[in-house]
Amino acid sequence: MRTRRGGCYPKVDMYSDRTVLKRLRDVSGDIACRKRVKMCLETPRRRDLFEELPDDLVLCILCRLSSTASCPADFINVLITCKRLNQLVQHSMVLCKASTKILEVRAKNWSDSAQSFLKRCADSGNVEACYTLGMIRFYCLQNRGSGASLMAKAAINSHSPALYSLAVIQFNGSGGSKNDKDLRAGVALCARAAFLGHIDAIRELGHCLQDGYGIRQNIAEGRRFLVQANARELAAVLSLPSAAANSPSWLTWNKLSHHSVGPGAGSATCPLLSDFGCNVPAPEAHPASRFLTEWFAERGGVPGPGLRMCSHNGCGRPETRRHEFRRCSVCGAVNYCSRACQALDWKMRHKAECAPMVRLLGENDNHEADGNAVNGVINGDVDMDPDGDDDENGGEEAMHEN
Repeated sequence: MRTRRGGCYPKVDMYSDRTVLKRLRDVSGDIACRKRVKMCLETPRRRDLFEELPDDLVLCILCRLSSTASCPADFINVLITCKRLNQLVQHSMVLCKASTKILEVRAKNWSDSAQSFLKRCADSGNVEACYTLGMIRFYCLQNRGSGASLMAKAAINSHSPALYSLAVIQFNGSGGSKNDKDLRAGVALCARAAFLGHIDAIRELGHCLQDGYGIRQNIAEGRRFLVQANARELAAVLSLPSAAANSPSWLTWNKLSHHSVGPGAGSATCPLLSDFGCNVPAPEAHPASRFLTEWFAERGGVPGPGLRMCSHNGCGRPETRRHEFRRCSVCGAVNYCSRACQALDWKMRHKAECAPMVRLLGENDNHEADGNAVNGVINGDVDMDPDGDDDENGGEEAMHEN
């Protein structure tokens, strides 16, 4: 059997061990003492085959195990097995292939050693480590430059969550002032993430096209992207093994008692054509998002004085300045970092909690303007209303402004 370099692996004799014994024999008279070499067979002894394996073969196996590990314990068990494995498992080839589950860190277990491990994986070229550590540094440790640099490193390697996160930063001007927003850059990053199949990016790009936010308005193309996002979301859930039993209910719209729908609301009967998609279970949050949620939950759920968290439970992004996120224009009780988070939170939670809808239905029946606003909410088209910004150029703006 040959190695990658063309050499042959050494042949191992497993069960025989020939030893050379030297015996001394005295001869009387003038004959000098001579040595006789005798070959004899002792009891066969099994050798350790693991020590005979070349390093490149062991590294190949460890890379495969690292990429398919389901929890950090799988990596730690190999690390403490023996001295040789301890050295090989820390090789850059193995760390580069580490799966997302290995890199998952709980906020309560965060330490310098955890940050050092993520940094070693990031330096080895692991894009998941670059994105996770970048999110933690940018939002939790408030090291904006280093965090954005790590996320950009992952984005260069076509990591779709990193591309979308950078797009959200550009849309909101996170880490800077309101004047630091770059809508065109946000749309470009969002388009790249959408091309790679990121569902939230596809939905965000659809809203940008519909509203003319950072790009020339194209309502038909925006609707096409929204339908594509809904279809991809439904297909991802239907591909799960336990999805067959619940699939019929996902294709219908759950109308609540205070959500009366007019005769012209076609999106209410076909969730695939709505802005918010089908009633599918919430997707599993990325480990970086779970870390942000746990990190700020341990600190009272407040990222800082006058700052708020994104109301979508699976996001975890905090504001980096006052009034950075937009709030619901109907109830004003929730705020979101993006339209994608708004869409997910609306169908999962906020649709049943947007209380002012009931009050407006009873009080503003005779007011055409207010009635139109209510109908917009009932049909699932919840707009976002910005708060006044703390910058000098504060003022009102639409959720997606030109």
